[in-house]
Amino acid sequence: MSKVVACIPVRYGAQRFPGKPLAKILNKPMIQWVVEGVSQSQKIQRIVVATDDPRIADVAAKLSVDVVMTDSDLPSGTDRVWQAIQDGDEDGIINIQGDEPLIEGALIDQMADFMMSDSPWDMVTLGRPMTAEALESPNTAKIVTDKNDYALYFSRLPIPYSREKATEGFSGCMKHIGIYGYRRSFLQQFCEQPVVELEKREGLEQLRALYLGARFKVLKVDYESWGVDTPEDIAKVEEQLRKRHG
Repeated sequence: MSKVVACIPVRYGAQRFPGKPLAKILNKPMIQWVVEGVSQSQKIQRIVVATDDPRIADVAAKLSVDVVMTDSDLPSGTDRVWQAIQDGDEDGIINIQGDEPLIEGALIDQMADFMMSDSPWDMVTLGRPMTAEALESPNTAKIVTDKNDYALYFSRLPIPYSREKATEGFSGCMKHIGIYGYRRSFLQQFCEQPVVELEKREGLEQLRALYLGARFKVLKVDYESWGVDTPEDIAKVEEQLRKRHG
């Protein structure tokens, strides 16, 4: 694999926070922070913003990235990514959510390095050490892996189930960081498969990949995801950015 493209799927109508890609974070729209973070990557040949909204497209067009308009009724961000890049020639695609304003280029490069290696994979994602608090949170997706760090299952519930109270540093699973890499051929297969029962019940689209038998690699990282889900998250992200930039 010689080429990897980064695609940022962004829609305006988020249920809990309509218009959040344009919400100001330290006086810059959130989508600009995401693009600038991805732009730090040394391994990405092209960045694409995939959106269904002309207001987001106008902002992204000023950031020296490709912008592709996509259908509003697509069922997931992954489907939006596929529609945006299906005519490209890159073998590898990295999907970075448009609500991750603290994303860093080094993280993208770690994924791209693996994707360009000779290791077997169809999809790749990130996981970090689990805490007891995150294990119990229904807002946190958890991953259980095999001995080679390929995903066995994802859930919002504590997995693997234990009759003993979890403690700090629990090593039975990892906290999922929702950034994905796809081999082009598998991304097409994924998007041609309708939503499956596991995915619907857990509310986690990555379970569609496991249903399809994907070799789903999980890279261990130290990075803590700071996605924006609600207006209240803006202040938390601004605090982190101030710490990062002194």
